[in-house]
Amino acid sequence: MNRPVLLVIAHGSRDPRHAATVQALVRRAGSLRPGLRVETAFLDFNLPSVPGVLDRLATDGVRDVVALPLLLTRAFHAKADIPAVLRQAPPSLRIRQAEVLGPSPLLIEAVERRLYEAGLTPGDKSATGVVLASAGSTDPEAIAVIAETARELRRTGWCSVRPAFASASLPRTEEAVRALRAEPGVRRVAVAPYVIAPGRLPDRIVAGAAEADVLADVLGPSPELARLLLERYDAAHAARVTVAHSA
Repeated sequence: MNRPVLLVIAHGSRDPRHAATVQALVRRAGSLRPGLRVETAFLDFNLPSVPGVLDRLATDGVRDVVALPLLLTRAFHAKADIPAVLRQAPPSLRIRQAEVLGPSPLLIEAVERRLYEAGLTPGDKSATGVVLASAGSTDPEAIAVIAETARELRRTGWCSVRPAFASASLPRTEEAVRALRAEPGVRRVAVAPYVIAPGRLPDRIVAGAAEADVLADVLGPSPELARLLLERYDAAHAARVTVAHSA
């Protein structure tokens, strides 16, 4: 039985670092599952587009696709934009939309990996406050997931963890850094970008981290994210719930 094609759908950005990082992550995920056909498409700014890839898959004779939103929370893109574009796919394609990446323990592991790569050690946890800085959203569900992720990160032993946002929500990264400075027991402050790839909003996070002691990298093509892509693919494949095509 042929496995469905994994179609990873990223937001896209005018920043060329975004697409390069997404492609590196998708290649890493593909290397973990030899024989699985993995494709990448973008909602905006970058090529290939989602409709373009879906048309090509149909032309190639593909019948089954798992569409995976490369998103950390279920906000507008996952709830509206992606389902809308998938409904316009060629009718010969059976498409299942996978869940977004977050929340997941693998994301907590990826955040910690980046913090350690930035110079921290597990022994630093008890005296380090962490700003978990995301892009931001107006969706209450997405904001709640970021807050819960911050609490889960705190439970791994960090002195304190505060969420922050580059847009749409408050506090901003620089405000969270200052708030952590005032907390008892916090001797250093680290900023952990809770974003997948570089771009305009991640650059705001970097600017807001100017007063922090440590700035971690974006999650990028970490091994944890690569594994998570395949977890979401497998779950969607097993569920067998397909996207209805538009009439």
